[in-house]
Amino acid sequence: MTSVASIELAEGVASTTRPEVDDLSLGIVGAGKFGTTLARAAVAAGYDVAISGSGPAGDIALTIDVLAAGTRAATTDEVVRHADIVVLAVPTHRFRELGSDLFAGKILIDATNYWEPVDGHDPELTAAPGGTSTIVQEHFPSARVVKSLNQLGYHQLQEHQRPKGAPDRIAIGAAGDDHLAVRQVMRLLDRLGFDPVDAGPLNNGLPLEPDGSPIATTYSADELSKLVTR
Repeated sequence: MTSVASIELAEGVASTTRPEVDDLSLGIVGAGKFGTTLARAAVAAGYDVAISGSGPAGDIALTIDVLAAGTRAATTDEVVRHADIVVLAVPTHRFRELGSDLFAGKILIDATNYWEPVDGHDPELTAAPGGTSTIVQEHFPSARVVKSLNQLGYHQLQEHQRPKGAPDRIAIGAAGDDHLAVRQVMRLLDRLGFDPVDAGPLNNGLPLEPDGSPIATTYSADELSKLVTR
């Protein structure tokens, strides 16, 4: 597992080749149960969060005030302008409705999971040998896609946050081809209360995808590291 200290060192080296990411601003596209739960957790962790639904910001403003106080309801375009790190938390079958250049240059955390009973039959996603995030990356070619935050349901995300060093702290993986983007996501995971695990390249994201059951399996950092390196 990559440590937070090594993440900071890698970021320092990489910052000479990429602009510095403002990683205390977070955007979330998708204002469902998972998106609002994540927004609440991120605000508690010190993030400046903007979140969008499928329509005008006013349509979700009251919901966000109640379920994710401290978060700003916005349009999707505003969310993208707000943050360098954006979480894609829409139903999987709807990601193609978003413009392919919408997230250009952004770190895009793909928190979606394809589940046929909900998303309908999608031959391309079903047949993706490296997991569905490789298809998401193809749709958003100029985004820095990282597969993460998809392992847990919204209840688990809320219930399993723990301080660093807690013996029952669980792990969340991050898989991506842009190493600096992966490390920025790992920093987010750590701040949210989870042990971050570098899961390797994006096409290694398949082990991070649950089977669609209501309660996903949770792992320690060591257990998850072994799972993604098999």
